[in-house]
Amino acid sequence: MINNSNENVLMDDANSPDLNKKLMGMVSTDFVKVADNLKEASYQIRKRGFSEYPVFVASKKDLPVGQLLYAEGDLGNTFTYKASFYDEFVQRELIGEDSYDLWKENYKNPDEFCCLFVVLGEFTGFIYIPYPED
Repeated sequence: MINNSNENVLMDDANSPDLNKKLMGMVSTDFVKVADNLKEASYQIRKRGFSEYPVFVASKKDLPVGQLLYAEGDLGNTFTYKASFYDEFVQRELIGEDSYDLWKENYKNPDEFCCLFVVLGEFTGFIYIPYPED
């Protein structure tokens, strides 16, 4: 699901085959350094009732979305990671309010996949990365 339309409606193209392999490689390489921590944060967000749809913002820029979890370099990571959720994206008008059903339908199991909102160069969008298996 990537929000790249003028109407603020989600499009179902997250993790499409067209997604740049170099970009995915950069994100995946960094993600493994923080994956266990993000998985625990996702669990806590859901357990404490903040949201059933945690989203982690991964960027090399300072963005006004989410709460800081890990600054660049904290765990050997090159991205900054922030915790957020669906409702904040709607409040900030990054996702249209009418996208809830589409979001819910396409959101992957948060025990198995991390929902990342990645901002890197020309790419801005949601991607799902499976958590490494123990």
